[in-house]
Formats: sequence, structure tokens, C-alpha cells
Amino acid sequence: MTAAQPTPQPAGVDEESSRLLARRVPSLDRTFPRDFVWGVATSSYQIEGAVDEDGRGASIWDTFSAVPGATVNGDTGAVAVDHYHRWAEDLDLMAWLGVDAYRFSIAWPRIVPDASGQVNQAGLDFYRRLVDGMLERGIEPSATLYHWDLPQWLQDRGGWAARSTVDAFVDYAATVTEALGTVTMWATHNEPWCAAFLGHGDGEHAPGIRDDDTAVAACHHLLLSHGRAIEVMRDVAGHERDEPAQLGIVLNIATVTTTGTTAADHEAVRFVDGGRNRAWLDPLFRGAYPDDVLADWAPVADLSVIRDGDLDMISQPLDWLGINFYHPLWVAAGEGSAPEPGTMGVAAAPPPGPRTAMDWPIEASGLADIVHRVVDDYGSMPIFITENGGAFPDNTVVAGLDGAAAAPVIDDQDRIAYLSDHLQVAHDLVAAGIDLRGYFAWSLLDNFEWAWGYGMRFGIVHVDYDTLVRTPKASAHFFRRVIADSNSGD
Repeated sequence: MTAAQPTPQPAGVDEESSRLLARRVPSLDRTFPRDFVWGVATSSYQIEGAVDEDGRGASIWDTFSAVPGATVNGDTGAVAVDHYHRWAEDLDLMAWLGVDAYRFSIAWPRIVPDASGQVNQAGLDFYRRLVDGMLERGIEPSATLYHWDLPQWLQDRGGWAARSTVDAFVDYAATVTEALGTVTMWATHNEPWCAAFLGHGDGEHAPGIRDDDTAVAACHHLLLSHGRAIEVMRDVAGHERDEPAQLGIVLNIATVTTTGTTAADHEAVRFVDGGRNRAWLDPLFRGAYPDDVLADWAPVADLSVIRDGDLDMISQPLDWLGINFYHPLWVAAGEGSAPEPGTMGVAAAPPPGPRTAMDWPIEASGLADIVHRVVDDYGSMPIFITENGGAFPDNTVVAGLDGAAAAPVIDDQDRIAYLSDHLQVAHDLVAAGIDLRGYFAWSLLDNFEWAWGYGMRFGIVHVDYDTLVRTPKASAHFFRRVIADSNSGD
């Protein structure tokens, strides 16, 4: 790795505000192993902007967000938070935080922008600069190949419902991992459940399709593309550093619970657990779909999409599993017909208690539950918490303390409490002997939150969407302190 170079005080970090906030943010009072990886996470379409610059082609999210009513206020990622031009400033913020790693994603439309299949060198060059900038600051790149921004030209040819998209993904994976040879930590997909079922079953995400058969086909092809890409990436990833590539996948798995008491309520739990968890974990780690999941899918989907040999390819050995955790799932039997893919006749039914701005229940214990379940059911493996965070209103502003002058800062104690609770659970998991290797906060920056537009803020760094000025919130100062305290421990 290139030796880390000193970085200047990042723009947006006011020294007086930092001093005052340091007195307001709590410590975690727990330290992690010195080799525990601390990071922050983002994704390309949510932060980059510059959708029509340097040869980038259109993505399904460009198309979807242009549909009236598809996103809140008609928001799009056309500008997002302009990370494409402000990446150096954002890397300086990461260096100030003291993170070990940065989890980012590659925009496939920047690399293969049109149906000619020709590689766009300008797109590769952008990510090469970004990776070099990380290494110069002592930050390890953790790259994700697919975070939902499929090139529109591939969608026009059938998208993830078409088996040919698997071939295109493998070619893309080989191109990017060869070009970014200094990167050794890779994920193939981020939350493929969302891409398959929110994008093709519920229609809430791009490409906005509502068809159960299409959703199941997308599910299978996403998994197949993962396995085939892993096989190719083994030969090329990390070659410039002569280090073995660490290859994985990131899932948004979660325990499923009900407050109901009827047989239908418990059937809802089984069904949702099957589609959200076991339909992904079983093929990856057991080389088979669960029988009950196939039975759920059979009435609404053509299962001939699953061909001989596919499951062997999907279950390629992995170096790590990423878990994105925000909340456990609480369900109850819904009205209408028996469960099906998509909304599936199942209602969300969380118990009373604190919620985030997304109306998601805050239950840090759910993180322990899902990690223990993975280990108990599929065996010990290296695990990273690849996303964890909360959206909150961020309307408490501190403009000074004890009469001192200071730049305004978001005093997001609710987010600090959320992060603190989940970090304590992460510490307990490590103490229990779970091979938990690292934690990535979601997200570094406020950003385009998919169908919710810009109304939901997850960032530990505030972004003024008019000026694009970045200002660390109190939660950023808290996270910085957690990292510093951990690094100073035994």
C-alpha cells in the first residue's frame, strides 16, 4: 500500500465547532481489536451525479426517476451530491474521521455505456483516481460491482430477467477488477433482494416492474452472475498489489418475527424469511434453493430459469459475507390471497417502539440475532457489517456553546444513540467469538435515497443540497472518537 500522506483540515470542519462537539458526544466505552476494520459506505448513483459526463451512459435509475411519481418530489441522482467532482474533498473527510476503509460502488454505465459493449476508458480512469486517492490517504478500497444502477441498454434487452445479462456482468466484472488491480476487497452485489423484488416484484425501485415471474428470474440471474463473476475475479483481482483478492457479496438479511398468534401469521414469517433470507443464503452456502421457497414460487414463476449446474456455480467459495442491517422484520398475515412474491399478502407489523424517519423500528438486538443465525445455520465465516445507520430529521442545530462562537452543526443525538447501540452489539459479537471483521457506517454523506429522494438523511456528514457544502454532524465526531479510542486500545 502507498504510504499515507498528511491531509489538510477538510473543508466543512470548523475547529471551534469540533472542540465544542467533542464535549457533547459520548464515548462508546468499549474498544475493538486493533485489526477491526472501521469504514464508511456510499453508492455510485446516490452520490456521484455527473450522469451525462465523460461518456457515462444512462442507467435504469436515470430512466426510473424521470417517471412522474416514481420518486418523492421527482428527485433524481443527476447531481446527487456531486461526488464525481468533489471526491478528493470527500476522501479528506474520511481521512479526518480516521477510517480504515471506504466501501464504494462502481457505476456500470460509466464503464460500458452503450450497446456496442465498448469500454469507456474515462469511466475506468475516474475510479482509478478515486482508488489512488484512497491509498494515498491510507484508506483501503472496498469496491462493490453492482449497487442497482444497471445500464439502460441492458434493461432494454431484458435486464436481470434475461440470462444474457449474466454474461454482460461477468465481462464487466473482469474489466473492472483488471483495471483496478490495487483493490483487493470486492463485493459482487449489494442487496440483490432489493434489485430483484423491489425492482421487479413491487416496482418500488428501478426498473419499476411489477411481475412475480420477472422478479424470480431476476433473483436467480443475480445469484448466477455473482457465482460466475467470482470465478473470473479470482484470476485478476488485486494483481497490482500481488495480494489474494478477498471476494464476497452483501445481503440485507434480517430476522423475521410476528406479534400475531394465528397460523396465517406464522406462515407469513416462514414465507418472508424464505424470500428475504434463505433464498439467498441457501444457494450461496448450500448450493440449493429451499424446497418451500421453490414451492412458493412455482405457481407464479417459470422455474425452468434454474438450469443444471447453476447452483454449483452460485455456491463458489467466498472470503467474506457482508450484512447490511437496519432493522429486523416484523410481519403479519395480510389481507387477500395467499403469499406471493412482491408484496406477497404480508403486512409489515412492527410492535410499538422508537422508529427512524423511515418508520423503521430501532432494535439493535436484531443485529445480534441475524449474525448468530448465519453462523449457527451456515457455519463460521468472516463477516463485515457493511451498512448500518439511521435516517433522522437532523433539525437540532448547535450554533455555539457556553457563549462561544462556532459554525452551526447538526447535533444528531438520535443518530448517535442508534450507532452506539449497534456498535455495542457488534462488540458483543466479537467478544462472543464471532468472526466479525469490520463495521461500515451508512452513510458518509446525506444523499439521494432512491425512491425517497432527498428527504431522508442517513449521512454522518450533512450536505446542503443547494450549495453542496459538507459539514460533519455530531455523529461524525462520535464515530471519529469511537475509531480513535479503539485504535488506542489494546
